[in-house]
Amino acid sequence: MFPLQGQARPSAGPLGATSGTPGLSGLSTTTEITELPELPEIAEPSEVSPADARELTRTLLARLDALEEGTREYSYVRATLIELNISLVRYAARRFNSSREPQEDLVQAGIVGLIKAIDRFDSRHGVEFTTFAVPTVLGEIRRHFRDTTWAVHVPRRLQELRLTLARAQEQLTQRLDRAPTVAELAEHLSLTPEEVTEGLTAANGHTVGSLDLGSESTDDDSRGSLADRLGMEDGRLEKIESLVALKPLIAALPERDRQILSMRFTEELTQSEIGARLGVSQMHVSRLLSRILGRLRAGLDQD
Repeated sequence: MFPLQGQARPSAGPLGATSGTPGLSGLSTTTEITELPELPEIAEPSEVSPADARELTRTLLARLDALEEGTREYSYVRATLIELNISLVRYAARRFNSSREPQEDLVQAGIVGLIKAIDRFDSRHGVEFTTFAVPTVLGEIRRHFRDTTWAVHVPRRLQELRLTLARAQEQLTQRLDRAPTVAELAEHLSLTPEEVTEGLTAANGHTVGSLDLGSESTDDDSRGSLADRLGMEDGRLEKIESLVALKPLIAALPERDRQILSMRFTEELTQSEIGARLGVSQMHVSRLLSRILGRLRAGLDQD
């Protein structure tokens, strides 16, 4: 991630009085008295024990405060701090082991949080670096979930509501020994049932399934991909609805109009054949059909 092995260590410059750090074999560290502490030389920061990493972090953070940003020495100290605290990021990322997100992606997001923590940390406040860094790392991982893991974009309010509902569902399930209802979730969280329903619906947008994904069911009716099992729009249903709606309209037509419709659409006679039966011209039959069909369309539009 941030390779330091083989990187030349910047000169520390003039030193004041120093004292060694216990437990660090081969590492030269100092505590500032009148001058800046000497930079420790670390070949493999990832192999430093947690206790030594904490002590080194304190020393390096104190040195970082006194260095000018953008200098070679500043970059060396900052990169070393990042390498020393990668284990802290991995510890924080393990809290999200139950998620489907690759662990390495969570670590990458957590490292962004670690860098922000290093840049913002102020040792004068008397707070341990880990106490300050862990919430920052966790916040960056949660930001990663919020911004990149949703299959469908939903408002941030609903993303946060989804997490709140998930925790509430787990608590109520343990207490009730069953899945809670919407009303129970609403009462537990002091929300309206509509808000709970909206949050539960939004949760469906977090992950999506492929239409080509096969079913694990052994039921013959459930085999094949999801696309094979999805229904299609059936135009015949619309025809049935139209026929049902037309029935009273046709019944209200005069007898001659009903007879013309029957000859044209039931017997499938041509306009000339209809005209021959009725003793009228084909042109007149055409005008009659246009009038009848226009009346039926108007009736359907009113319904």
